Amino acid sequence: MTDEPPLRRRAAESRTGDDQPSAAPEPEDVGTDQPSGGPVPLTAPRDGTPQPVATPSELDEVVARFAAGQGPVALDAERASGYRYSQRAYLVQLRREGAGTALIDPLPLPDLTALDEAIGGAEWVLHAASQDLACLAEVGLRPRRLFDTELAARLANFERVGLAALTEQLLGYTLEKHHSAADWSSRPLPESWLTYAALDVEMLVDLRDALDEELARQGKSEWAAEEFAALIRNGARPPRVRAEPWRRTSGMHRVRGARAQARVRSLWYARDQIAARRDAAPGRVLPDSAIVAAAELDPKDERTLLTLPGFGGRSVRRLARTWLAALDDARQLPEDALPVAPAVEGPPPPHRWAERDPVAAGRLARCREVVVRVAAEHNLPAENLIAPDSVRRLAWLPPDEITEATVAETLRGYGAREWQLTLLVPALTAALPTS
Repeated sequence: MTDEPPLRRRAAESRTGDDQPSAAPEPEDVGTDQPSGGPVPLTAPRDGTPQPVATPSELDEVVARFAAGQGPVALDAERASGYRYSQRAYLVQLRREGAGTALIDPLPLPDLTALDEAIGGAEWVLHAASQDLACLAEVGLRPRRLFDTELAARLANFERVGLAALTEQLLGYTLEKHHSAADWSSRPLPESWLTYAALDVEMLVDLRDALDEELARQGKSEWAAEEFAALIRNGARPPRVRAEPWRRTSGMHRVRGARAQARVRSLWYARDQIAARRDAAPGRVLPDSAIVAAAELDPKDERTLLTLPGFGGRSVRRLARTWLAALDDARQLPEDALPVAPAVEGPPPPHRWAERDPVAAGRLARCREVVVRVAAEHNLPAENLIAPDSVRRLAWLPPDEITEATVAETLRGYGAREWQLTLLVPALTAALPTS
């Protein structure tokens, strides 16, 4: 008898059976003095840390290796969010049985369609795939089959769904995540960063197997398949361009009056042009807090501007004339060119429903009760059972004729999957009528 968690034990058994290659290093291979039975720090890839592939000939060799490999392909991508304006991939990591691990530098190799053709028919295994599919598509990598370990863990109702947490809980290995917010656009990449990147795909296929077994045990395999198919359909689409994105400036709620909002707008677009030209994160060009401070005070000269919070850095001071010109542009706008309250798409915020439409507020309360109850019955997070926005839209504007067919069609139009409709439509249909 053992105290080891069943999932972790089953994953270990599947890795070490006579007909399976070992998929995890033994404790002595990772240089640990951990006591027996505790989580093992995973500090180095089993095959060593590969150097980034950066030439066409090196890429050809990787393509050949991965075409000859077997089974699923673990993938990951590193971006430079918080450092760069774009969301492009600055490193692509892959691992496959029989092919080992490869790290590819997409700066000198921006077209990976040959690799896509080599692995496209295999199942891809990613963690939090929605974060990486768009940047992978930019370099020509698009999955035909997919398994998302984070989404699988959510469907299985794991409390912690981060890669490190799941790897420790299900496989018994700990991963360090201290380079997750690094500037991956810098070159050369330090050896420790490359090791971190390689380890991100080291255990993904093992983790996939453990989660797949758990989903099957809970009877959720078909649900997961529908979710993964939806990711393939939608995950590579670029983010939707928001109308008036300047309104999302942090601290915007403090800016009162249309003229002051015009100053935020003018500064925001001036900053955005510079950030795009430099390929720098906008917040590194000028912090949101500085935009809000300038919009509130409306400084007329450089001396006053540079006394405001956020305008003290050398690179920000160097652009003082740009910021003053943006403020002057806002100052010169005629009244009819000032910002107006945006038209609200969809239902209002729920806290306003009782005041604006008490009947709709009652519908929303009943529908939310249904979602919470059904989610609990099926051991699911409510937000994975159905998107909260879909429930709000249904409750705010239900179909004229409330039937299971019309409710299903309405939710389907909002992107709900068939498994979700099967679980929810009867109860939601009963909850919508007001009498």
